[in-house]
Amino acid sequence: MIELDVIPEVDSVTGYNDEFIIDNNSTLSFDNEFQVSANFLQSYISKGSSINLKTTEENGSIQFIKNDSLPKESYKLETYEDVIKIAASTDQGAFYAVQTLRQLMPTSLEDESFEGRKITIEAVFVEDEPQFSYRGMHLDEGRHMYSVDFIKKYIDALAMLKMNTFHWHLTEDQGWRIEIKKYPKLQEIAAYRDETLVGHYSDQPHQFDGKKYGGYYTQEEIKDIVAYAQERFVTIIPEIEMPGHSKAAIAAYPELGCAGEQVEVAKKWGVFEEIYCTKDETFNFLEDVLDEVLALFPSQYIHIGGDEAPKTRWKSCARCQARIKSEGLKDEHELQNYFITRMEKYLNSKGRQIIGWDEILEGGLAPNATVMSWRGTNGAVESAKSGHNVVMTPTSHCYFDYYQSDNEDEPLAIGGFLPLEKVYNFNPIPEELTKEEANYVLGAQGNIWTEYMPTDDQVEYMAFPRILAMSEVLWSQPNRKNYDDFVQRLEKFHKRLDALDINYANHLYEIEGKQIWIKNGVAYHLETLSEGKTIRYTLDGTEPLANSNIFKDFIPIEESLSIKARVFDGEKALGITFSEDINFHKAVGKKITIDKEPHKAYSGSGAEGLINGISGSDSRFGDKEWLGFWGEDIEITIDLGEEMEVHDITTRFFKGEGQWIYLPEFVKIKHDSRGWVKVDLDYVGNKGYATLKNVGIFEHALKTRYIKLKIPNYGTIPEGKQGAGNKAWTFIDEIIIN
Repeated sequence: MIELDVIPEVDSVTGYNDEFIIDNNSTLSFDNEFQVSANFLQSYISKGSSINLKTTEENGSIQFIKNDSLPKESYKLETYEDVIKIAASTDQGAFYAVQTLRQLMPTSLEDESFEGRKITIEAVFVEDEPQFSYRGMHLDEGRHMYSVDFIKKYIDALAMLKMNTFHWHLTEDQGWRIEIKKYPKLQEIAAYRDETLVGHYSDQPHQFDGKKYGGYYTQEEIKDIVAYAQERFVTIIPEIEMPGHSKAAIAAYPELGCAGEQVEVAKKWGVFEEIYCTKDETFNFLEDVLDEVLALFPSQYIHIGGDEAPKTRWKSCARCQARIKSEGLKDEHELQNYFITRMEKYLNSKGRQIIGWDEILEGGLAPNATVMSWRGTNGAVESAKSGHNVVMTPTSHCYFDYYQSDNEDEPLAIGGFLPLEKVYNFNPIPEELTKEEANYVLGAQGNIWTEYMPTDDQVEYMAFPRILAMSEVLWSQPNRKNYDDFVQRLEKFHKRLDALDINYANHLYEIEGKQIWIKNGVAYHLETLSEGKTIRYTLDGTEPLANSNIFKDFIPIEESLSIKARVFDGEKALGITFSEDINFHKAVGKKITIDKEPHKAYSGSGAEGLINGISGSDSRFGDKEWLGFWGEDIEITIDLGEEMEVHDITTRFFKGEGQWIYLPEFVKIKHDSRGWVKVDLDYVGNKGYATLKNVGIFEHALKTRYIKLKIPNYGTIPEGKQGAGNKAWTFIDEIIIN
């Protein structure tokens, strides 16, 4: 079996020592049921070159052949010296064959710079089909909005990567982006905010740009976009948020809220207490809105949100409390279930199905709902075990608004850390599910929340290349997935992205460093994913040059070091300089145990990563140094191996309340000669983390072998705070002992 430089990876391929030539003598034959895929191929070649494929009724040199034995989205592609055969049971399957064929052609066809008179294609036999039926990407337009042309470009990229679903997030607290003719104030008021937050949400005090921002898509524009997507076999699922994330709509029509008071369209990020009231007038409004939405979007699914819906207003609302009583509900969580179920019944009556974020599980799941699991995998497991379909999109592997590199020059992002390899290694099927239950997992999607992405270029930078990894997660069979191989194909795929004028992030020439154990202690290892390159490094803080040390096996760690390294191709430096400061404190290389396992999504470098001499990022809690624990108290024991003189101990905890990461109220510390001592935390301004206060645990040097830390979790997040009602996360960094 040969390897093709195609993304996503195909199921099987056989190569032949031959090639097919496309030129002006080539012909195309297809039945009407393959019209979309055949027209796409014909148009792609004619736009990208001077070659015009002529159509013939049968036996063309490029043939589309009906094969009813193949599944809906699968295909066979055969390219020989004298003919290309595309076999599929549907136009959609044939379209995916064309996307594979496209990647076997020169990239210069993408930007219409191809100047040859013939296109040469290697002779291959490809059999291919997707692993999952739902292969999607999401785009939030509430926080920032993008042009119709960009949305079409985004859809083009999805189609090229054999993704079949575009989840279009159209309403938010910060803006309403879809024209609803029955309610003109949604366009006049809800679509615009007075100004926008500047900088990061955690920066204090909040500052604003003073500029009105907003807009909406007309129904004619939406019809055009939907038709464009249909021609590329991309289904658009619109999202109309309810009952929360509705502040913009309530700003336009205050009577939709519980208090009936005027509010403004949100101008900063986060979760707000404004929520649709559960009175009949609200449901009438939402049904009217959905009627117009259904006329625009033919998708089976309509996304109704359901996430982050604070219950504060409902608790103090006489009408909502009356609804709870009249419907025999237990509490506000069951009221949310009533709300979602009522909207589901309405959409079901129109022949549609609802899909919502996993909070729609609150108070019981609506009968026919599909769950989009974002808060880890628990929602997916619960839903699948109860016989409901699931789409996976956990923050840990699918949130493309997280940082993708620990390079400090990366553009501002919400936080977190989701590198390309972590996306690629995502398994959408939770391990808790049986084989039968796994059938309820339809697939997954990457999410792009746009608080910090005001431009098209920034959206592309955050999406690419992670969208490529996600496409392979969802299309390719598990036995065909190999990250090192993917990276080599990605490096070549960059030329296609360049030709398509896509502003992708290129971290392939960055260096990955990690601590390793050697016979006489610990050492540091460097590696790069790109093959055939050299790593050069320095240990004195200077920039690596073409004559600097060549990295071979490892760098011994016997003292504190400042490592700088860079990838070289011959004498040419590539990428950016890698830097790592190693603090060779007394616990480095010693033994450490934790009484709980870190959450598998945020396991960093394991327990040993807390005493490896390397501190985590100041802003990216998902890197390989921070350890994350969800809702659990933990106890850490460090064994120094022998009694040592200790002067102080320091560590720090991440604070990111927007991601439900809360600081412990205190830490308890114990050593050999003293019982547990309570230590408060010192929050460092708006830096996003807290350190231990110096309370005189070590008023003077002492000798000890064991040091223990008890770290209580913050607990359940209270009402009024972000993530209310959920367990809080605890994130801890390097424990430094001197």
